[in-house]
Amino acid sequence: MKRIIFAVLTLLPSLVFANTGAVHLDKANYDLSDKASLQRGAATFMNYCFGCHSTQYQRYNRVAEDLGIPADLMADNLIVNGAKIGDLMENSVSEKDAAKWFGAPPPDLTLVARVRGADWIYTYLRSFYVDETRPFGVNNAVFPSVGMPHVLEPLQGTPRAEFATHTVDGVETQQVVSIKSDGNGEMDDEEYDQTVLDLVNFLVYSAEPVQQERERMGFWVLGFIVIFFIFTVLLKKEFWRDVH
Repeated sequence: MKRIIFAVLTLLPSLVFANTGAVHLDKANYDLSDKASLQRGAATFMNYCFGCHSTQYQRYNRVAEDLGIPADLMADNLIVNGAKIGDLMENSVSEKDAAKWFGAPPPDLTLVARVRGADWIYTYLRSFYVDETRPFGVNNAVFPSVGMPHVLEPLQGTPRAEFATHTVDGVETQQVVSIKSDGNGEMDDEEYDQTVLDLVNFLVYSAEPVQQERERMGFWVLGFIVIFFIFTVLLKKEFWRDVH
């Protein structure tokens, strides 16, 4: 009985998370082997996100090396706060000022892809819509009452939502059924989706820079285990031959 209770308690956090994930998440088909995508994602992050969000567990020189960016180009184009190439990627906004402006300090994004998942980030960045009742004039279908402005609006254009009314237990609620840009952004829908995907790709890389190396090493480890298992079986048969 105690084991059953323990198992239920262990599953509660995942059950709660599942109940809050009512919004459909679009699939983020990122590719960590696509260096061009990662480079574009890094540029988008530094130009549109780094003003508020850091990736303070990364260093500029490691990112430049992994993404195939020459150090001089990294320093000239992607280091925007006077930091040195070997410094951690921390922005210049103090937590006190950020909390005053946004209500809470914007989170560090180094590990956001591991916490939220790539699909969540991809859908979230494509789910902003105009809401004049919010402090920054926008809301988000994935993260209602979001405290973040739509920083990619110049690229996407002004997104407006269409709602449908649903009645549950006699209570009417409105849910977002579609979001469409007004077409006045710098990109069309396909280009914007690709830009968001590039940004997601970079954040997935940031969360685990050694992921591809780990996966490659995993095949060698599994191969070693298989070969070791064969020799172990043969050795066992040799030891037990006289017994039988």
